[in-house]
Amino acid sequence: MENYKLWIGSHVSFNKSEQLVASVKEAISYGANTFMFYTGAPQNTVRTEIDDFKTIEAMKLMKKNGIDISKVIVHAPYIINLANRKNLDFGTSFLIQELERCEQLGMRYLVLHPGSHVGLGIDEGIHSIIDGLNKVLKSYHGNTKILLETMAGKGSEIGSSFLELKKIIDGVTYSNRLGICLDTCHLNDAGYDLSNFNQVLDEFDQVIGLDKIGCIHINDSKNEKASHKDRHENIGFGTIGFEKLINIIYHPKLENIPKILETPYINGDYPPYKQEIEMIRNQKFEENLIDKIISFYS
Repeated sequence: MENYKLWIGSHVSFNKSEQLVASVKEAISYGANTFMFYTGAPQNTVRTEIDDFKTIEAMKLMKKNGIDISKVIVHAPYIINLANRKNLDFGTSFLIQELERCEQLGMRYLVLHPGSHVGLGIDEGIHSIIDGLNKVLKSYHGNTKILLETMAGKGSEIGSSFLELKKIIDGVTYSNRLGICLDTCHLNDAGYDLSNFNQVLDEFDQVIGLDKIGCIHINDSKNEKASHKDRHENIGFGTIGFEKLINIIYHPKLENIPKILETPYINGDYPPYKQEIEMIRNQKFEENLIDKIISFYS
């Protein structure tokens, strides 16, 4: 682990005025060397036109601070639901727009929740996702790859098992332009045993292939394994625990994969990412982390 190249960051903001520059500055303030952002609010379609001058400024800032743009991640809006055929036209057109924005920003990866079938059934939901992705990838010819996120299985979510994700990938014509984003909280809540992560990785490799992993969301969980609830917790304070997460973060087969924190703000006000990243780099759990974060921002 001593010579392990760790790519670690968190979700950061992308605001109207500074755009990507603001994202980079926030990531730097946390001591991160990668980050993830939305190109606009995840709950609506309102989008600000990309300012290429701001993007160039941000790229210079990334290079100066050791942030490799190929490790930076964009997250697609939550309102895209390709599993619901009734809203498929909206979902595909908005996803194409987001991919084009990623392309303009120079981003290589866009994380997408596969979707919820909203009562239509898993098989129908998977067929709808496949149709949607085929339509999107037939229209979009850029370099940004879609990473399907592993889900907790809350409600009618699709993608809580590797087999479901495999069915989607196998059904898409341009499947070489798809990858996977693992989420530790979602894996735990879906029922995967992270105390035996080697076995989980072996299963993933057999079903999908390790070469498909493009990103890992590092989150502890408020819930027991197989709860299907999806409630993130701060690193080391949940049911997964610090040691298991460190084992995942520093796993030798995942060295070049960017790891992104999506852990909750402390008291709803204070971002924990600077202190969590320090703790992860030191590989030593701090029981007083919450107090340390509150003190830092107070």
